[in-house]
Amino acid sequence: MRTRRAALSAIAAAASLALTLSACGQSGEGGSKEDKKDTKGSTVGIAMPTKSSERWIADGANVVRELEAAGYKTKLVYGEDDPDTQVTQIEGMITQGVSALVVAAIDNKSLDNVLQQAAEADIPVISYDRLILGTENVDYYASFDNEKVGTLQGNYIVEKLGLKDGSKKGPFNIELFAGSNDDNNTKYFFSGAMKVLQPYIDKKQLVVKSGQSKLNQVTTLRWDGGTAQKRMDDLLTSTYGKERVDAVLSPYDGISIGILSALKSDDYGSKNKPLPIVTGQDAEVASVKSIAADEQTQTVFKDIRLLAKSAAGMVDAALKGKKPEINDTKTYDNGAKVVPAFLLEPVNVDKSNYKKELVDSGYLKADDLN
Repeated sequence: MRTRRAALSAIAAAASLALTLSACGQSGEGGSKEDKKDTKGSTVGIAMPTKSSERWIADGANVVRELEAAGYKTKLVYGEDDPDTQVTQIEGMITQGVSALVVAAIDNKSLDNVLQQAAEADIPVISYDRLILGTENVDYYASFDNEKVGTLQGNYIVEKLGLKDGSKKGPFNIELFAGSNDDNNTKYFFSGAMKVLQPYIDKKQLVVKSGQSKLNQVTTLRWDGGTAQKRMDDLLTSTYGKERVDAVLSPYDGISIGILSALKSDDYGSKNKPLPIVTGQDAEVASVKSIAADEQTQTVFKDIRLLAKSAAGMVDAALKGKKPEINDTKTYDNGAKVVPAFLLEPVNVDKSNYKKELVDSGYLKADDLN
C-alpha cells in the first residue's frame, strides 16, 4: 500500500509540474506560439522614394490602405530621392519598434547596414517594386514582370514602324533611354526591350544614329524628366540635322514627357515634322493625357493597386508565420540570395485601349483626363 501511495503521489506531482510549466509557457515573457501570431495593432513601416512622382504617392497610399484594412497601423515616409535620408528614416522606424518594413529603395545598394539592424530586431523586410541588393536581410520581393515591361515597349516600336509584319523595311532612326543606374529594375526593362530591338539594329533596319546603345550610355539618374529632356536636346543638336527621329525607347512616363518637351522645342509635332513613337511606363495622368492628344504613343500600365495588395499579403503572412503567395523563386538574385518574389503582369496601353484599361477599371477617373 505504501508503494502504491508513493507512486500515486509521484504521478500527481508530475501532473502538477506539467500544468505549471504549461501555464508558464502561455504567460511567460515570450508568450505562446499562438500569442506571437496575434499581430493586431502592429505597426508596419513603409519607406517610399519620393513625392515628386504621382506613382509613388499612389503606391504609398495603396499600401497604407491595404495594411490598415488588414488591421495594422502604418507609418509612411518619403525619402525625396536622397538615399541617406531614406536610411535615416528606416533607422528611425526600427527604433520606434515597427513590426515589419516595406521598402521601395532609392539606392538599392545603400541599405545593407540598416537592414542588418532590422534583422537583429527580428523585423521582416518586403522589397517593394525595386529589388534591394547585396543583403540577405530581404524576405520577399513584390513587383511586376520587369523584363516583360521592356518587351512590351520594344514590340510596340517594332509593330508601329511596320517591321514586325514586314510591311516596311526601314531603316528607321531610334534613340534609346533607360532608367536610373541605381535601380535594379533598369537592367530588366532595358534587357527586355533590347531582346526585341537588337535583331533589327543588327540588320540595320533600326539605326541608333547617336551610337549610344549600351546601358551605361543611356541611363537617366533618378528617372528625372529634366535630365532626359537635356539629353534629348543634346542628341537632336549633335546628331540630327535634316534627318528625323522615328522612335524613342523611353522606360518611364516622366522621362517620356521630358523627351517630348525636347522634341516639340525642335518643331516635332508640326504638320511637316510628326512626332516619333515614344514609349513609357506607369500610366501617369500627364502621359495618358499626352497619349489622348496624340503626343506620347504608348505606356505600360502596372496596376499598383494589385502590387500593394501583394506586398500587404507578404507582410501579413511573414508576421503570422505563414508563407505568402510566391510565383518566382529563381530570377531575382540580389547578390546575397535569391529573393522569393511575386510578379504581376504589366499591360500595354495606347490610344486604342486607355479608356478600357485605365478608366473603366477604376484606376483613373475620366475627370482626371479632362
